[in-house]
Amino acid sequence: MSRGVWLRLLLVLGLLGACAALALTQEPRLGLDLRGGTQITLETSSTDRVEANAESTDRAVEILRGRVDALGISEPTLTRAGENRIIVELPDVQDPREAVETIGRTAQLTARPVLEEGLTAEPEPGSLKDGEIALADPDGPGTFLKLGPPVLEGEDVNSAEAQQPQNATAYVVAVSFTGPGKTAWREVTGRAACAQDMTSRVAFVLDDEVISAPNVGPEFCPAGIPGDTQIEYFTRDEAESLSILIEGGALPLPVEVIEQRTVGPTLGDAAIEASWKAALLGLALTALFIGLVYRLVGFLATLALSSYALLAYAVLVGLGSTLTLPGLAGFVLAIGLAIDANVLVFERAREEYRAAPSAGLRRALMIGFNKAWTAIIDSNVTTLLAAALLFFLGSGPIKGFGVTLSIGVLASMISALLIARVMTEVAVSSKPVERRPAITGLATVGRVRTYLERRNPDLMRRRRLWLVLSGIALVAALAGIFGKGLNLGVEFTGGRVLEYSTTQPISADDAREAVSAAGFPEATVQESDDDKISVRIGQITDDEAVVIEEAIGDASGGATKERDEKIGASLGDELRNKALIAFGIAFLAQMLYLAIRFKWTFGLAAVLAMFHDVVIVTGVFAWLGKPIDGVFLAAAMTIVGLSVNDTVVVFDRIRERWFGSKDESFASLANRAAVETMPRTVNTGLGAMFILAALAIMGGDSLRDFSIALLLGLGIGTYSSVFTATPLLTYLQQVAPLDRASRQKREVRAPDDSGAVI
Repeated sequence: MSRGVWLRLLLVLGLLGACAALALTQEPRLGLDLRGGTQITLETSSTDRVEANAESTDRAVEILRGRVDALGISEPTLTRAGENRIIVELPDVQDPREAVETIGRTAQLTARPVLEEGLTAEPEPGSLKDGEIALADPDGPGTFLKLGPPVLEGEDVNSAEAQQPQNATAYVVAVSFTGPGKTAWREVTGRAACAQDMTSRVAFVLDDEVISAPNVGPEFCPAGIPGDTQIEYFTRDEAESLSILIEGGALPLPVEVIEQRTVGPTLGDAAIEASWKAALLGLALTALFIGLVYRLVGFLATLALSSYALLAYAVLVGLGSTLTLPGLAGFVLAIGLAIDANVLVFERAREEYRAAPSAGLRRALMIGFNKAWTAIIDSNVTTLLAAALLFFLGSGPIKGFGVTLSIGVLASMISALLIARVMTEVAVSSKPVERRPAITGLATVGRVRTYLERRNPDLMRRRRLWLVLSGIALVAALAGIFGKGLNLGVEFTGGRVLEYSTTQPISADDAREAVSAAGFPEATVQESDDDKISVRIGQITDDEAVVIEEAIGDASGGATKERDEKIGASLGDELRNKALIAFGIAFLAQMLYLAIRFKWTFGLAAVLAMFHDVVIVTGVFAWLGKPIDGVFLAAAMTIVGLSVNDTVVVFDRIRERWFGSKDESFASLANRAAVETMPRTVNTGLGAMFILAALAIMGGDSLRDFSIALLLGLGIGTYSSVFTATPLLTYLQQVAPLDRASRQKREVRAPDDSGAVI
């Protein structure tokens, strides 16, 4: 072997060793949908005094962090998302009611002078001056206090502590003020103490609720109460709760819970177990298939594929990325995609060896790597574009899918172009293999290619028929989308989805009757594929969710919450709009990239075929009544990448043949390119289908629809690359021809003694 091969081999061994060390020494960061717990998304709103921007939201994050720490929750995570959103992750928290109550409260503490008391009716808004408000009096039901403008706000509070004075049963909250707060407190209490009527009170108002309105004794007239004060009278729990809110500080601006997700720990454990089993089964089936087709180099590619898993996992833990449930699916899916680059190389190498067998296997393999390079880059860039859009425009776990898919694509390229290259190059350079080229799998072009060349089908002769069939399928899909309608998930409509496992089996009808009897007749109750009961309903409180859980538990001998997702209506609209924007940007980005790399006609044909694929998959889901949710969005965006990935390989061959020919028609040349790349299409498609089929069968209910969508997309995308995109391109060529230009190609010679290829 040459020195260059040895150097690459040492590089590969060093890379794998570093990845193994990283994988063994660091634990992956699991998302809450795998670990179990609650995720709360808060949105801040601007006030007259404070704008909801990154700076003010960061201040709110730090205040909320103190509140969460005071609750005693282990390993909480609080981060700002965008300009005005805060994501709070609470591991292992299954009943988030207390946390939501504490975190979600704005806690705008103010002190206001009492202007009138004992009002039996709330004053009309027009009768109040600027800054004045009327609130219910805590001293008695049905009475109101008329309060003046605030003289002291939460930012003037230094600390608060629940205390029990000696010889007292009630608790107080001792509040200390900052310097400006002490001055304001002394002034307002001095005026109240000197009042001759019944307005010698100062009200503490928390979130538009009077929590205390103590009298100020005349002994403090006119100097006021110096320093700090106490808020009376509370039970211990009330005092501690209030002190947490005040001690944590008043938020600089209001917050609203717009999304809440709770996942039981058993759901994540089951998903992880199912996913690694599906990955092993899919990898074994893929290895068997690739080994049968490509023999020795196929076996070596499978070993490189195993190294891909190590590479991707090491990068994932090294970057500290969070592994979510859709992300886990992306990790498994990328195993199927990783074989694509090897198939491209091996098919090219087969062609080169058939053209010049005397030049040897190594030369054929090296040229195969060199010629497949552009197609590999173009096809993977299109998938990375889709993954990037999922990360930037997706939310929650879908971002994790975008991250792991991106890592998987990059790791697959390293696996194919570096690791597999070294292993196969070393193998075919050995003397025993050189004497027996048949064992490599590169000595023939394969049965599929041989069959196609013998039959020599003229697919483009019926290009109009193929487009008509694609049009009919498109119309049927649109009829399902607009006729039957889409079953939009809670992410896009707002509302709440609750899922329970029950001690004893219970039918959907019985569960529906129990939920209706509990006071929720409008709820949609269904039985999932894993014999769980799911309840979909509009906006309800956490206490009402507990009532539903108890109703199902009473009817089934006990119920355990597996999943709880609550999406605000405004967030649902936003996510739906973002999904549409994501697809629009995806189409434009793919078309722009292909227009730059090829020509605008190529980009338009690929994007139209991609639109065709996504719409048909969506239509099938509409006809089947399957949910269109965030997981489907991840699948659809992946279909975008897969569709263009396959089309790019065909288009790359068309362009190569076009520039290398002199008088052959574009339609005939396109037909030849489609036939030549069909073995790659079939072999890659089957490799990915093994993985997806295993994931669909073994991945559980949470990943089944995702896998089904991708299986449909992969099959339809494979069809459309040849029978939709290519015919469209031949028609567009008539409108705006791609100029045939002779390009001087660099000569590819056999490697010299150093292993260099010129």
